[in-house]
Amino acid sequence: MLLLPLTLAALPAWAITAPELRAQGSMQDLQQDMHGRNLQQQEFLKADLQGFNLSGADLRGAVFNGTDLRSSDLSGANLEDVVAFASRFDTADLRDAVFSNAMLMQSHFRDARIDGADFSDAVLDLREQKALCARASGTNSRTGISTRDSLACR
Repeated sequence: MLLLPLTLAALPAWAITAPELRAQGSMQDLQQDMHGRNLQQQEFLKADLQGFNLSGADLRGAVFNGTDLRSSDLSGANLEDVVAFASRFDTADLRDAVFSNAMLMQSHFRDARIDGADFSDAVLDLREQKALCARASGTNSRTGISTRDSLACR
């Protein structure tokens, strides 16, 4: 039987950072006015973005887990493929925003302005989907899809 010596020094080291620590790095560049910024695939975990101006921002693929977006301006923002688990969008301005393919489980949208928002293929809790349908109106200027149709309202 041949025994080979094990040399650990030759193996590459991999650092794995906890999501909360990665999110803190993302938060360092944030300012109250983020209008039109490219924030693709950023992680906002348990972040306080209440009242932030994210209008027209490119947030495709971003992660908002446990994030407070109450009273934020997300009008015209691109939120395609976003994951927003247990986040608060209450009283936010979501007019003309695109949430297509978004995962929005356990997120809340109480009194959010959604005129022209596109929720095509987004995953929402049934209670939130029904509440959004009760006030859905308008058509998204980029996708041409009505808010009611994107929410599959009856």
